[in-house]
Amino acid sequence: MKNELEKIHSEAMEAADSCDSIKALDELRVKYLGKKGGLTAILKQMGKLSAEERPVIGQLANKIRADIEEAVSKKMTLLKAKEQEIKLAKETIDITLPGKPQSLGKLHPLTIVSNEIKEIFMGMGFDIADGPEVEYDYYNFEALNLPPDHPARDTQDTFYITDNILLRTQTSSVQVHVMENKKPPIRIISPGRVYRSDAVDATHSPLFHQVEGLVVDKGITMADLKGTLEMLMKKLYGDDCKIRLRPHHFPFTEPSAEVDVMCFNCHGEGCRICKGEGYIELLGAGMVHPKVLEGCGIDSSVYSGFAFGMGLERIVMRRYNISDMRLLFENDLRFLEQF
Repeated sequence: MKNELEKIHSEAMEAADSCDSIKALDELRVKYLGKKGGLTAILKQMGKLSAEERPVIGQLANKIRADIEEAVSKKMTLLKAKEQEIKLAKETIDITLPGKPQSLGKLHPLTIVSNEIKEIFMGMGFDIADGPEVEYDYYNFEALNLPPDHPARDTQDTFYITDNILLRTQTSSVQVHVMENKKPPIRIISPGRVYRSDAVDATHSPLFHQVEGLVVDKGITMADLKGTLEMLMKKLYGDDCKIRLRPHHFPFTEPSAEVDVMCFNCHGEGCRICKGEGYIELLGAGMVHPKVLEGCGIDSSVYSGFAFGMGLERIVMRRYNISDMRLLFENDLRFLEQF
């Protein structure tokens, strides 16, 4: 047994010295020192030895185990150091080489103009209000004086989740939430995504963006509405920009008006772009209907207010002379990099 132990010792030390990889060294350790290894197999035969031989063989076996473990440990340290050197050599970076240019992203034109509009209104003392895109029918229609059988609902056909829950068709629903939870004076705008079941073409999309505004206070008139919108358009399009108000009907405002902006191409003379009108329709506005105020718990005999709503895409198209709304959603870098 002594000869077998010395043989294992000699073989293990020689093998450890010649190992050239961590994997091979680990296999060697298992081969000689594992539960089914050579040294363990010999030690299982200790019961066959006499009482005098056991301590001698046991001491020798322990020394051989310690020698093999030490040899494996030292070799492992060397192999790991060598492996680290190889790894570092492969990962060497030549800092004298020119760097790779990184392409920087830009703000989308919708975001650019939306931020400008927010800045303009905050400068006039307005707050920014937000609300859910998945809305109750009550807030999207009924609270805005559009009962279930109202014909104006046909022009705002939307996507229903249940009979009572839908994707909002306008951010006017945010105005109702604000009026229910805040007492006048109120001065807010509510930008956000809205959804309608529209066919996609150059001027329509089932998803688009709106910016709606609401002011409620004592003594608010149409003059305040006109002055606010004139200030917005002059800030967006320049001091020579002019607007006009045409009588219209909206269920949630009375009186109501369509607001047109002077054509950027012909400056009011009439051309192909404005179809000879000299002005381009841009948004709707009016004085908040008394029924809407009363439904939100605001006394219409004391307070009045105005509201307006504009499609952000139309504002952007007017701002950058874009002829097709679809360009804003197609993510074509050749188009977007111009802004």
